[in-house]
Formats: sequence, structure tokens, C-alpha cells
Amino acid sequence: MKQLYPQFNKVSSIQCESCEFAKHHRTSLSPRLNKRANAPFDLVHTDVWGACPVVSKPGFKYFVTFVDDYSRMTWVYFMKRRSELFTHFSAFCAEIKTQFNVPVRVLRGDNAQEYLSAPFKSFMLQHGIIHQTSCVDTPPQNGVAKRKNRHLLETTRALLFQMNVPKQFWADAVSTSCFLINRMSSSVLDGKTPYQCLFPNKELFPIPPKIFGCTCFVRDVNPHRTKLDPKSLKCIFLGYSRVQKGYRCFCPSTGRYLISIDVSFHENTPFSSSKTDIHEDNDEILIYTVTIPETTPSVTMSNVTVPDPRPPVHLVYTRRHKAQDHSPPVTPVITYPDTGPTSISCPELVPASSDLVSTSDLDLLIALRKGTRSCTHPISSFVSYSQLSPASCSFVASIDSISVPKSVKEALSHPEWRHAMVEEMNALDLNGTWDLVYLPSGKKSIGCKWVFAVKVNPDGSVARLKARLVAKGYAQTYGVDYSDTFSPVAKLTSVRLLISLAATHDWHLHQLDIKNAFLHGDLQEEVYMEQPPGFVDQGEYGKVCRLRKSLYGLKQSPRAWFGKFSQSIERFGMIKGQSDHSVFYRKTKAGITLLVVYVDDIVITGSDTAGILALKNFLHSQFQTKDLGSLKYFLGIEVTRSKKGIFLSQRKYVLDLLTETGKLGAKPNTTPMVPNVQLTSEGIPFEDPERYRRLVGKLNYLAVTRPDIAYSVSVVVTPRPHWTRGSYSGPIVLSPQTATRPLLRTLSSLMRALRNFPGGHPSQDYSRASTLNFGVLG
Repeated sequence: MKQLYPQFNKVSSIQCESCEFAKHHRTSLSPRLNKRANAPFDLVHTDVWGACPVVSKPGFKYFVTFVDDYSRMTWVYFMKRRSELFTHFSAFCAEIKTQFNVPVRVLRGDNAQEYLSAPFKSFMLQHGIIHQTSCVDTPPQNGVAKRKNRHLLETTRALLFQMNVPKQFWADAVSTSCFLINRMSSSVLDGKTPYQCLFPNKELFPIPPKIFGCTCFVRDVNPHRTKLDPKSLKCIFLGYSRVQKGYRCFCPSTGRYLISIDVSFHENTPFSSSKTDIHEDNDEILIYTVTIPETTPSVTMSNVTVPDPRPPVHLVYTRRHKAQDHSPPVTPVITYPDTGPTSISCPELVPASSDLVSTSDLDLLIALRKGTRSCTHPISSFVSYSQLSPASCSFVASIDSISVPKSVKEALSHPEWRHAMVEEMNALDLNGTWDLVYLPSGKKSIGCKWVFAVKVNPDGSVARLKARLVAKGYAQTYGVDYSDTFSPVAKLTSVRLLISLAATHDWHLHQLDIKNAFLHGDLQEEVYMEQPPGFVDQGEYGKVCRLRKSLYGLKQSPRAWFGKFSQSIERFGMIKGQSDHSVFYRKTKAGITLLVVYVDDIVITGSDTAGILALKNFLHSQFQTKDLGSLKYFLGIEVTRSKKGIFLSQRKYVLDLLTETGKLGAKPNTTPMVPNVQLTSEGIPFEDPERYRRLVGKLNYLAVTRPDIAYSVSVVVTPRPHWTRGSYSGPIVLSPQTATRPLLRTLSSLMRALRNFPGGHPSQDYSRASTLNFGVLG
């Protein structure tokens, strides 16, 4: 080449544009760029990790690391959202300034948006901190923080896998990894540990280290513990406390973290016994056996037919923990050997038959017996899901397909329910519902819980999944943390009157929903509440919520919310009704505007179209409202409008009631009550009076749209002293399928159902003596 092209002495002097396009590669970083700082906190490396696919126990999805370049000491802060970075960085700088009396001089990170926010930049300028960022798509320039995150995650995975710790405790594993890494020697530090570089006179471990994830027993300090109760709680060891000289443990039985020094460890015993516990919970499943004494051919469970001479099949259910095999369920097959009893068994799911009928399991046996009587004309022949309209089928299917979580742990494992919980917490934070404080001496705090519900659209589709934080108001004390509690709600007669006026004058019915209505009420009393389960902030353990706004579940919340709403609506010019304080009206030259409010559901109608629009805009400016459009679904009542008028229906309510009581296959009855029934005061007392009261209460609400059963319901609702089972046995309305039979036969059209009872029937028993000691006119 030199002989051919003597003008090119060096190959590097050749400048070829095509080669630049074809062969361009990354530039090797010089070791001088990673020269170690001369003093602590002259340079701090940082990086954000996440989002984690599994939400941690307190609800964290991210964490940010701050690494001191001089000592390699690492700080980890956990976050639920990336936007929390500025809060943690400002706290980190304040801690360094207070504890070491030196400022953070240079911060090196990447170009993530959270590092470039306006508050973050303003804080850096105000404190004179130089912000160094890596070039785009150049992670090696932030190599110290990136490598530290890798080291943390590798150690975290090892801690989780070694003792089969569930993944929801990953944040505790990361915190423990950081604690251990800071106390491990490093070649960069010439064999020293990061902790020794900053704290040369302190011991590495103030308390002896233990194996992460092992079984431990924490002393129970419950003052209500009796002498015969266990003295300790079985927990899982999850690390060390930063602010207390104790071990950090989690108690599954209470669902709370405990920090204590009085802990005994079984370090060779994992708390989670199998590796499947990393992925699934220790829920219980039902397994069963079928004992059949005679020999018969094999049949499948989906189509079991037993001839009359054959003895009945006895099913016995028992509970046990899930096996290690989590394969999809297999349809069990009944096999009949030549001799002896046999059992239905799913492969690798059912233990030996001796385990099912052992003495220790006798208290879990649930015997099922099928009656021999059958119904010739069951209600399911007249009313079934197949006969519903497409909209109603969609409504039923959408509700049945979504299961409501039974615990916070189950909700957090579901992405949509977890999103609903995070949305609720954001609303609480945005509204300034509480302040985190330490519980003052002489005060007591009340608990709280999560309540989950599925919100549906009028057409039956799922609108959203709703999670609501509810305070345990039953623990409040009158005169201490609440006083007056009365709050009016709209009467159903007022609602029907409003709908009747709209139907008569052809007014449009508008529906609004106020999001988190109770949070708008101001609390006058001093109320303290425990932190929400699953959302306890890092470093805030031991604190309680000092409530500033009313919260669902508090005894005074309805009164506080209604007072706030009525004051706001009266400023607009609405006048409160005298007979029903939940009804408001305003008259102008343009017409009249009517409003009825039931807690957070609002219905508006009237002839003043411009006034209604102005009212809706006013409510939107005062509260966070959602315009639901025309009234279609209100308090469990479906509202349908046509040229003939407005129809009210509770079809889904009836189907749920029949399913709940097990009467869907019962024989229908022609009337909702047996004629000439005599109520007596003799008989056997009810075993479960509450169940009866719940049933008649639901029937009473059904009478809102079914006036034909109103009298029958009033008979069984009327209180009488010493009523017993015998005195309740007369009215057929106790069987809900008979009380609602006219509706069930014509479920697809309420007009057809009411047409069967246009004006009542004059056939009365005038000679019958009174059984209630007062007259009934109707």
C-alpha cells in the first residue's frame, strides 16, 4: 500500500465517508474518566430501576440508588411512581448535609425525564449542585450506578431463591442486599468496606446478621394477650431496621411488619416450604372423594347417571393446601373397581384416602346430600339467562366474569385492581386527606380496610374497577372523635316523583357522579387512623394518619359531605326542599331546575335547559364530577325510556336474589301470599333471625318497582312480639321466587309484568279477623 500510495503514510490519515457509514462503532472510554473522587460526596452516582412486574408488599414498583463515588456507600429509596424521585433526592441531600456536614457537589445520572423536571433543576441550581448527564444511549458513562443496580438485583435474586421467598417481598430483599453490600469488602477500596470508609469507628453489624427469609418467632407484645395465648408470632425474617436496633419481620397472620429485638430464628427452616410459593399463594382448594359400594362401569363426571337400584353417591369435601403441581384442573373420572370403595382423584392433587377421613380432618368434612324431590315446572323454565336480552346477558356476564378480591394481597396481585387502589391513593393524596404523624399520648387510632366493587355501565359492560379505602368507624367513641352523625338521603318516593314529572312533561333526565364525595367534607374532630394496608411508605412505619378530610366509614362523614354539598349548591341559588332535604330546586323565568342527591349520585331534570347546563358546570368547578349522560341506572334500578313513558326494572336484582336463596329451580306460585293466612305467636324460635331480616329487607327494596308484592312484604315485615318460625311460615313471600313470580315470568318487559296487576283485585276476605290489631287500607 505504501509503494502504491506513498502519499498515505498512516492508515488513520485516510478519511473515507463510506467507511464512516459502514464501520462506525462506539468509542472506548478512557479509564481516566472513572477516576475515583478525592472526598466523600464530591461525586454521587444515581439511577432509577423499574418498573418491577410484581408490586412489593407496601406497593412499591421502583427504587432509586445514590452511590458515593469516594466510599461506594449506597443508599436505596423505594418509590411507587417515578415522580417521587425529587422528594427522595432532596431528603438524601438533607441527610448528607446534616450527618456529614458536607454538601453533594456533583450528581451524575442519565437523561431520564424525572431528572430533568423543573423542580429538580431548580433544586440543583439553588444548592449549587452540578448535574452531569450521560450522552444519549451511552450507559457506560453512568457505569457505577448501572453496575450497582446489577449487583443489588443479583444479590436480591439470590436471597429470594435461597429460602423460596415470595416475589412480593422483593423490596425487602433489595434493602437487605444494600445493607449487606455496604458491609462487604471491595477491591476498589483496597479491601475496605464502604461502611468503614464513612464510619471508621462504628461496628459493622449492630446486631448479628441472620439468613434472609428464614422462619422466626417474634415476641407478642399485645397487651390483651391472655396467659393461655401464644407468647410469640410466627413471622418471616425480611431484614434490618435502619432507625431501630431490631430485626424487621413480617407476620402473615396479621399482615403487618414488626420490628423487634426479641426474635428467635430457625435459620435452616424457610418460611415458604416449596419453590412454588414464590409464584403462588398458599390458598386452599377443595378436594373430594366419592364412595360407591357396588361395581358399575366407568363414567365421566360431566354426565353421571345412576340407576335407581344403585345406592346414592355421597360426596364429601375437605380442604387442604395446594400441591406443588399447579397444572390446569383436569375433569375427574369416577372409576368403580371390582371390590371396595373408590375415590375420584385428580392426578397429583388428591392425597391418599386415609388423609381424607382421618380423625384430624373430621372437623373439615362437609357432607352434601341431594334431595329426591323434583319440580315439574321450575322457575328456571320461565326465567333463565338464555331468555334475557343481549344487553341484559352482557350485564350478567360482565359481573360474573370478574371476581372481587377477598384480600389486599389478592388485589395487589391483579394489575387492574392494583391500578384502582393506586388511583384511590392518588385521590387521597391530592385532596390532602391526612397528615402522617406519631400518635399522641392518650389518643387512639382506628383501623381501615379496602372495599372493592365492580362498576358497570347501563348496557352491562364493565365501566371500571373501584377500590375504596374505608375507615373502621365502629371503633370511634362518641364525644371523643365524633358527635352528630345524621345526614339526609333522598327518599325513593322523591326519586319516583322526579322521574314521574320528567315523564309527564317530557323533561330530560341527567345523571352525575361525584368522585370520592366523602373526601370533600371537612372534619371538625381530631381523628387518627392507621395507615392503609399495602401502602405504608418506606420510613413511615409506626406513624398514623391525622385525618383532615372526611373518609368513607367514619360516622360523621355523611354529615360532613352533605353539609359541604348543600352549602355549595345553595350558593348557586338552589333552594332546599322542606319535605325532603335531599331535593333542591330553582325557579327562573326560563323554567325550573330540580336536583335530587343520594350520597354521591345526582339526578337533575327540569324545563330550564340553560339552567341545567349552568348547574352542571358549577358542580364540575366545585367537585370532581363525571357526567354520565341520560339517567339509565340509579341505585340498582334500571331506567328505560320510550315513547310510552319511563320504565323501572330490577331484573338483575331478582336473579341475584333467587340465586342467593337457592330458589331458582323452585316451583312458581300464582300469588305472592297464601289466602286466609293466620299469623300466630306459637312455634319454634328462629335459629338465624338475621338471615330472615336480610331476606325481607331485600324483598322490601324490590317492592320499589314491584308494587304488587308490597302488601305481602308489609305482612312479613310488620314487627310482632315473640314471633317465631311458626308464625313466619304462612306467607309464601318468604320464598322469593313466589313473591316475584309475576315479574319473573315477564322479565324482559316490566310493562307486561305490571299489566297483570293494573289496579289490584277486589276479591277480599271481609270476614277475616284482624291478626295485626290494626286495619290496612289500600
